[in-house]
Amino acid sequence: MSIRVHKAPVGKLAQTIEIDPHTLLTDVSTGEGGDSLAPDPHALLDAALGACTALTLKLFAARKGWPLENADVLVTHQETPGHYRLQRQITLHGPLDAEQRQRLLEIANKCPIHRVLSGEISIETALVQ
Repeated sequence: MSIRVHKAPVGKLAQTIEIDPHTLLTDVSTGEGGDSLAPDPHALLDAALGACTALTLKLFAARKGWPLENADVLVTHQETPGHYRLQRQITLHGPLDAEQRQRLLEIANKCPIHRVLSGEISIETALVQ
């Protein structure tokens, strides 16, 4: 998989994000100099955690044959210098028992994006001529 980001044809700062065959847009608020045409990069990061959580829970419950109808995930964040704190609230829909609900909470904390964000991340950057 490769992700390419380049200036979008609209807006002052908006960027087009190409992820294989998919195209997304990101921008910043008007207060930050953008046009608020799309979610900002922080929102996309938060959304990755929410989406991964919901997908992971649905897949796990389906594999177990559990009656999880849906998992709604609300992600918010607080940012201070040097610290980015994510808060995640999960609402499970369906006739699940207490044991299943507890196990799904454990699984939410093991979703792939949760693991990435909780682990050590290194970024290598190079300028290309």
